[in-house]
Amino acid sequence: MAVILSIETSTTVCSVALTDGNNVVASEKLFLEKSHSNLLTVIIESILDQSNLAKEQLDAVAVSEGPGSYTGLRIGVSTAKGLCYALEIPLISVSTLEAMAFEVNKFNTESFLLVPMIDARRMEVYTATYDAKLEKLNEVNAMILGENSFKETLSDKKVLFFGNGADKFKPLIESNSNSRFLSDVSPSAWAIGLLAFEKYQKENFKDVAYFEPFYLKEFRATTPKALL
Repeated sequence: MAVILSIETSTTVCSVALTDGNNVVASEKLFLEKSHSNLLTVIIESILDQSNLAKEQLDAVAVSEGPGSYTGLRIGVSTAKGLCYALEIPLISVSTLEAMAFEVNKFNTESFLLVPMIDARRMEVYTATYDAKLEKLNEVNAMILGENSFKETLSDKKVLFFGNGADKFKPLIESNSNSRFLSDVSPSAWAIGLLAFEKYQKENFKDVAYFEPFYLKEFRATTPKALL
């Protein structure tokens, strides 16, 4: 078995979990915007305390690699790197979208295609499509949503959409009988941890010094409205 601390900060939700092999030992999720920089380390300490474990007992740290919020990913990865460097343990990264699909697939009794969507502002989302075996059917991409999005897929396949980006897609296609929407699905660190265990067994580790999150799009700074 392997005790893995997992960190998920790709959206406004801050999530931390501790897994031991295929078992979830402890998990916390905080639904509070802009909490990552102030509360991530607090949640990590809380998870370890709940589990009666010291940092030195960790075998690896796993982190959500993105895509998602530039700031959130940067904070999560920086924290994970710091722990790995200090404890001299491996760093594992897991796709945010794959972890979301993994979580939802546990309840996918009708073998729908799975389309996680992360809000990328306006009508754009970060997304990918997975089948019920969690095989990725198309590459992760930034998609601008419209009435014809997924039209060909929905013509003959049932598709389950979820994530905070799916909320703005629902009004466009909810009349399509092959579309289904799950609400209140956000990335979870425990899913990151369970997927990370597979990588741990294969020694599929990242270089702590050089690993960077999968931002997908370049960061663009904006001017606060108060300064306009």
